[in-house]
Amino acid sequence: MGVGLDSPADNLAWSDTEGFLYDLWTDDDAVLGVTYGALSNDRDTSVDRVTMLLDADGALLLEYTEAINVGTHPAQVLEDCEALFGG
Repeated sequence: MGVGLDSPADNLAWSDTEGFLYDLWTDDDAVLGVTYGALSNDRDTSVDRVTMLLDADGALLLEYTEAINVGTHPAQVLEDCEALFGG
């Protein structure tokens, strides 16, 4: 699952354009962004790209916060998921 601050329609259009194979949710009240450190507060407009891998109970397993390259990052996360959960 991915989360963005854009409208549901904009997130759906972007997801369709990019061919994402996962849901892209809208964080319109910025709760997830603030909770997971992508935003400093609910009025922040400077969003940091972060990825968090959580287990089924919501415990943080891996966190990616530094220099995420959208071209290579999905493959790295998939590789880490396969190592953690099997592939």
